[in-house]
Amino acid sequence: MALKVAIQMDPIAGVDINADSTFRLAEEAQARGHSLFYYHVPDLAWEGGRVWAFGHDLEVRREKGNHYSLGERRKQDLGEVDVILLRQDPPFDMSYITNTHLLEMIHPEVLVVNDPFWVRNCPEKLLVLEFLDLTPPTMIARSLEALRAFREEHGDMIVKPLYGNGGAGIFRLTPADGNLAALWELFAGINREPLIAQKFLPAVEKGDKRVILVDGEPVGAINRVPQKGETRSNMHVGGRPEKIAMDDRDYEICARIGPLLKERGLIFTGIDVIGGMLTEINVTSPTGIQELERFDGTNAAGLIWDAIERRRAA
Repeated sequence: MALKVAIQMDPIAGVDINADSTFRLAEEAQARGHSLFYYHVPDLAWEGGRVWAFGHDLEVRREKGNHYSLGERRKQDLGEVDVILLRQDPPFDMSYITNTHLLEMIHPEVLVVNDPFWVRNCPEKLLVLEFLDLTPPTMIARSLEALRAFREEHGDMIVKPLYGNGGAGIFRLTPADGNLAALWELFAGINREPLIAQKFLPAVEKGDKRVILVDGEPVGAINRVPQKGETRSNMHVGGRPEKIAMDDRDYEICARIGPLLKERGLIFTGIDVIGGMLTEINVTSPTGIQELERFDGTNAAGLIWDAIERRRAA
């Protein structure tokens, strides 16, 4: 089944071909005989009832410094492709939200992965709130008074932007740290969004486990270990990926959330587990499949495309 695949992503020139999940998905699609069309987020448009984009036909190859070739820039009616991979990174701002509205106009006739309606309505740090017994104590608040009360109750805590990504803007505040008000002022001056506060989990020193789920089923995990003296384990900020096995708690968490992810068309997701506690459910642009493939030999990209092809054939 040869499919016409469009990929909505950030610029391909700068991707790390040995780590980038979107590159691996494109590589797997190409190996299966699917054609690729690539475009940037600003090039998406709606006009006269049609959703289209300016972009390029794309070929990828695993050659560092020579990992892609582009055809002539052209206009593509996205209603005429079979699959769209929604793979741009956050921030999850009004631009991102608007793009999900546009893509929703042609989904599911064109299969958008992940489902744009549920990408919009399942932000990474908010979806976990549906599973309170699986998560650490958490607060969503704009108020400095509320954040102070949370720290008074729980002590050591993490504060981060509600719609951030990649480890940016994450701070650990101990009970004795005097910077809470200053940080609140900093964030308040940047945007009007609430912050998220979570009770600090000391187990993060041993790693933040990323579990990959495909169509609601877990396929494996990697561990992301923070650098010495660092709280954040995200690979974007220097976290070290390492091999790790899933344990009973991981399977328990996946059994609880998996059916909901499948029902909502969230084919490729990555959850974060620290010390047996669920901290995020990543649905916008999850990562980790190349590391999983290196450590365990699990071709998650292949499993994702199996799921996509099943849905297209249904």
